[in-house]
Amino acid sequence: MNPQVPVPKDIDIARSIQGKEISTLCQQIGLDEKNYDLYGKYKAKLHHKATGVEKREKRGSYVVVTGVTPTSMGEGKSTTTIGLVQALTAHLKRNSFACIRQPSQGPTFGLKGGAAGGGYSQVWPMDEFNMHLTGDIHAVTAANNLIAAAIDARMFHESTQNDQDLFRRLVDKPGSKGVPSFNDAQKRRLAKLGIPTNLQPNELNDEQKRLFARLDIDPDTITLCRVIDTNDRFLRRITVGQAPTEKNHTRVTKFAISVVSELMAVLALASDFSDVCRRVERMVIGFSKGKDGKASQPITCDDLCVAGAACALIKDAVTPTIVQTLEGTPVLVHCGPFANIAHGNSSIIADKVAMDLVGEDGFVVTEAGFASDVGFEKFMDIKCRYSNMMPDCAVLVTTVRALKVHGRDLLNDPQASDDIAIEKGLINMNAHLKNITQNFNVPVVVALNKFTGDTQAELEYVKRRAIEGGATDCQVANNWALGGEGAVDLAQSVVKTCNNFKTSGKKAKFLYEAKGVSILTKIETITSKVYGASEVSIPEHVRDKIKMLEDQGFGDLPVCIAKTHLSISHDPKLKGAPSRYTFPIVSVNVSAGAGFVYALAGEVSTMPGLPTRPAFFDITINPDNGQIEGLF
Repeated sequence: MNPQVPVPKDIDIARSIQGKEISTLCQQIGLDEKNYDLYGKYKAKLHHKATGVEKREKRGSYVVVTGVTPTSMGEGKSTTTIGLVQALTAHLKRNSFACIRQPSQGPTFGLKGGAAGGGYSQVWPMDEFNMHLTGDIHAVTAANNLIAAAIDARMFHESTQNDQDLFRRLVDKPGSKGVPSFNDAQKRRLAKLGIPTNLQPNELNDEQKRLFARLDIDPDTITLCRVIDTNDRFLRRITVGQAPTEKNHTRVTKFAISVVSELMAVLALASDFSDVCRRVERMVIGFSKGKDGKASQPITCDDLCVAGAACALIKDAVTPTIVQTLEGTPVLVHCGPFANIAHGNSSIIADKVAMDLVGEDGFVVTEAGFASDVGFEKFMDIKCRYSNMMPDCAVLVTTVRALKVHGRDLLNDPQASDDIAIEKGLINMNAHLKNITQNFNVPVVVALNKFTGDTQAELEYVKRRAIEGGATDCQVANNWALGGEGAVDLAQSVVKTCNNFKTSGKKAKFLYEAKGVSILTKIETITSKVYGASEVSIPEHVRDKIKMLEDQGFGDLPVCIAKTHLSISHDPKLKGAPSRYTFPIVSVNVSAGAGFVYALAGEVSTMPGLPTRPAFFDITINPDNGQIEGLF
């Protein structure tokens, strides 16, 4: 690679690089050809059995990249992640993998643009990475919408048929020649109802048939909605069932963006294909109507008999896609949950495969969405809890530019001098340093992502203040302009920090214990220790819902709070490191398949909208060579 000055556009840099054929890269990292399928010359999909590569007693180092509270211009977290592995492998000759999320088409065509990194630290090929890649998000969309269709269809058929006809049709399998039978999912429902599973359909009494056939879903409790991988604000509230054929069975619902589907979180938090199937089976889509003195009960995908078909649709999405950086180092791309409205991390499967491949002296670098109060907290308390892998180092990405923005916002003075703005902006950086080091006991290296307008005095000042704020080290990263060469100092600090932490006997820790601790206590712990709130506001009906979830056995799950990413608090207007305020929780639900309780703070939309001038204005295809143009 031969970096140019000035740095060209991202897509022009990507087009100037001739990457390795992916089969060559797979051979170099120790993957046998039986463990992957080629998707063209430069992408490959791991097989389900690829997690059976050599398991090592001693694992390599695990590094998570996070950042300060993001500004509208971005701080270069993905760029730093890619630059770090380029430096580790291409320059320091250490085995390393970047494990990152697949970008959603929503931001790609909306305001943010792609997520391949930038400059001379990019995922390659960046156009394919930012578009469909190997189709995982489309598979999630199809499976999710199949479940959504199954929900409405089941409610329709239950409302238009008597008990006997409904039961008869449910157990009359096509091709069975009129001999009714229970399939495996239906037998699990029998067991759930306490009905002997060795009975044949004609051996059930009328009450057993009624209990089996009627899920009696309360439409007001349905939590799973249809999804699409596009920013479309006009789908935030819709009415379904308006055709005459639906016999006035209308329902108000919505669309969400595909990457917030619970199925995406299931893929990201599962350990293997069998685990995916079990998690999909137990996904709660809503609750039954409580009547006759009986409490409402959770209704699962397994109750709908749709889990198996959903798993069939996401079969090829269970394993990561292998691509490369501009310098030919390996990247595993898998899953894409948003961090503000989901748990915001790439998959456990990808991290474990990478850890098996890098060896004892290698490095797995993964990126958590947004800042340490959002993606990193969920990385620790949700992802690491299920993976049983804890990080040896965190990289906190910041920029002089971001500190100035945070400082001026906090001062409410856009004309504040650079020195004063940086000083005030450090309040935000120090809050994230404190969160990572004190709440989770993870050592931090600050990556000061360099921009062309930064002065040497500003860079040196921030470096000094970062170490005073609790960082193990702070290094200027110039990999956007230089590729891996510009992140060598950062990589060396990460290597040293990981080695020191592993030999010190210290261990990273969770913020809270999940088991034996109430959901409310877990919410209060996150909001006070991470968000700086002094109290939590929870309406009575939400407290009742929390009690119901605990009574139904969901009390031991970790908590995922959906909130704004533009502040450490719930309110994007609260800048710096807010404290002594009330944090509102407006609703709670359970993502039983993913394995967490989902708490919503204020108005957080699960369907983004398009700006006045979206990124798709400039995206086109060259008819002469078939290449996509205008991506960034």
